Amino acid sequence: MTASNTRTPFAPRRLREIVETLVGMPSVSSTLPAFDQTNESVIHYLANRFEDLGFDCHVQQVMEHPGKFNLIANRGRGPDGLVLSGHTDTVPTDAAHWNSDPFTVTEKDDRWYGLGTADMKSFFAIIEAAIADLPLSELKRPLTILATADEESSMSGARALTAAQFSGYRYAVVGEPTDLRPIVKHKGIMMLKLGIDGVTGHSSDPDRGKNAVEAANLAIGELLRFRDELTRKHEDPNFEVPYPTLNLGCIHGGDNPNRICEHVDLEFDLRLLPGMEEEDTHQALKGRVLGVLKDAGFPATLELLHPSVPPFSTSKGDFTDIMCNLSGNEANSVAFATEAPFLTSLGMQTVVLGAGSINQAHQPNEYIELKQVPRAIDIIRTLVQSHCL
Repeated sequence: MTASNTRTPFAPRRLREIVETLVGMPSVSSTLPAFDQTNESVIHYLANRFEDLGFDCHVQQVMEHPGKFNLIANRGRGPDGLVLSGHTDTVPTDAAHWNSDPFTVTEKDDRWYGLGTADMKSFFAIIEAAIADLPLSELKRPLTILATADEESSMSGARALTAAQFSGYRYAVVGEPTDLRPIVKHKGIMMLKLGIDGVTGHSSDPDRGKNAVEAANLAIGELLRFRDELTRKHEDPNFEVPYPTLNLGCIHGGDNPNRICEHVDLEFDLRLLPGMEEEDTHQALKGRVLGVLKDAGFPATLELLHPSVPPFSTSKGDFTDIMCNLSGNEANSVAFATEAPFLTSLGMQTVVLGAGSINQAHQPNEYIELKQVPRAIDIIRTLVQSHCL
């Protein structure tokens, strides 16, 4: 299967209207409640658009996550279906760091700037542009558009999917920004929270309390030593960053300079290579960090913020070959995590491929290169034509 030589007509105004609408609907997901938002408006907007294309749209509320929804839009019947999957949420952002309004699409230097342009609201506009003119009433195999919640935090949307919803589906494309390279392997991610208890008191007599910030310094030292050991012990040359990583993401504690800090929360992530055992790593880290703090007289807890995302690795097969042929690129590996392992667990051969660069994701002034968009449309269009029609 190869992409057609005739490029799909690129309709910038139509595409831009869809992307502008999606970007203009804030749908931040975050582990911190102060930043977390619903994605309901995005889901209903997409449902209306795909219903207009004849899809049967089911909006699924994600249980135990108020305000979070998935969209499952189906068209066609039979076995060996194709899923085109994306997430509807973005990370938090600070508009003060942007050169333009993050919730408005700004075009400059053949780029569309805006929060979610690359990661990954534009993918839904690309899907619509790819399939809108196809004879969808003649589908020989079913086509499903999947839009999920909370990929940027708990991945609760992907976790809420069930095998029954995708029984008989064969292939899935996750449209994360990969510069149109097929990704068949990525690291897993564990997000953890370390809570340290101290004893407060007046800062004029530090010995009358136990400062949790000072304890956090001990904990951070141990975390960095653990990180260095992982780097030495584990390596996979298929990755640009060939070792596991640990990032200290945020720290909160204390309420005034003249009080001994009573409590500190430190949140961080671990990204493990395929083949590394998540639970073993978690328990080894927990024993070391809590042990150091206990020896210093500080009670502490170390818990997952939410269940971890497993590493993703798919054996090279027919779908990998298809996506390599369509994109003209070789299969590759990335450090960032996606919803691919959840779709794989539902029985689908899964490849991650989309327009845009992950280097722009989670950054101020996020953008997507417009030159990649027509090619992305052509890849999706040819895939649907060849597999479903």
